[in-house]
Amino acid sequence: MAAPPNFEEGQSTYRPPRFNGQYYGWWKIRMHDFIMAEDLKLWDVIYDGVPMKTIGEPAVTIPKSRKEYNDADCKAIAKNFRAKKILVCSIGPDEYNRISACQSAKEIWEALQIAHEGTTQVKQSKIDMLATEYELFRMKDDESIQDMHTRFTSIINGLHSLGEIIPRNKLVRKILRVLPSSWESKVNAITEAKDLQKLTIDELIVNLKTYEMKKKKDHERR
Repeated sequence: MAAPPNFEEGQSTYRPPRFNGQYYGWWKIRMHDFIMAEDLKLWDVIYDGVPMKTIGEPAVTIPKSRKEYNDADCKAIAKNFRAKKILVCSIGPDEYNRISACQSAKEIWEALQIAHEGTTQVKQSKIDMLATEYELFRMKDDESIQDMHTRFTSIINGLHSLGEIIPRNKLVRKILRVLPSSWESKVNAITEAKDLQKLTIDELIVNLKTYEMKKKKDHERR
């Protein structure tokens, strides 16, 4: 999952992240965090939708009318309009056309998700493709640790945005496995000295970069 090129850091924390039709996975994660920081209950109405009731035989679920709202329903509706306002204010005209007929924040979120991630079948295809990239991932012989980490992170973030989260300890072990054979001594040293269950990816990358710089200096001396 790539971030927009030339993105300027330090955007206002009071405005929702802007979505212009590109880099949906990047925007989706940032918007989720923005909404959660605003109010945990806002995410509940995006996930659950507006108050519903079941009628008829066979049973059919439909939205409640305003006259049927209880106090909890009224609070949920207020949260829905607040979440809807945040989502609408975060998108441009083209994206607004996709969701202009949506009546709830849940419908807006799902409409954008289907438009940019596809149906469940398409989404699963994307997950399968990224999972294959993950399984086949290897560090190139002429590649730096930083470049390898950037490629690896892009795959992991792509899976994360589609709901596939890989445990941290598995990611650490994966990085150690994809290093070239010339790194074998360093891999063994880390494996013996560190608790891989607790080692974070950032700590591992810093350790590998330090070793990489040492290797480069030794090579220059020789």
